[in-house]
Amino acid sequence: MTANEDQEMELEALRSIYEGDDCFKELSPVSFQYRIGDHEDTKAFLLEISWPETYPETAPRISLDAFFNNRICAEVKKAIMTKLEEQVEANLGTAMMYTLFEWAKENQESLMENHQPVATAVTLTSNSEMTNVISSSKKKEKKEQLTKSQKRKMTGRTDNRGELPRGWDWVDVIKLSKTGGKEED
Repeated sequence: MTANEDQEMELEALRSIYEGDDCFKELSPVSFQYRIGDHEDTKAFLLEISWPETYPETAPRISLDAFFNNRICAEVKKAIMTKLEEQVEANLGTAMMYTLFEWAKENQESLMENHQPVATAVTLTSNSEMTNVISSSKKKEKKEQLTKSQKRKMTGRTDNRGELPRGWDWVDVIKLSKTGGKEED
């Protein structure tokens, strides 16, 4: 079989195996993502694998660069990649996507044993830098811009002090009594 026929067969198999599985995502016919672990699990990671033209005769491209993996340190990523590459070498020449995903699921604990969740990137700043940031954010607040016609309408409604006259938003009492009051006998 040619590489393209092998890829088509494996793609069909992957679609049927992982149909309805929230962890599996087909990005394109040659690129896939599989989340190992639950969303809330701190040891979960997203495995992204794509096929080159000559897959399965050549190794697929494996990546852990997805945003989901930002909390994983570089050393753990490197260890995961090394172990996955060993699995790729052992299965070279055969369809291996299912094998790689299942192997990663089974070995999640050992792959992530040295994992310490990385906090989101935080930069420390001095008080003077913080003051500059705060003052610049205050300057950014802008007043609502009004058009000339809106300004004219506002001046027509307000008195000389810029205040609206008393009762400007009251309902016309006479109209209300004619349209919606109690009927008298």
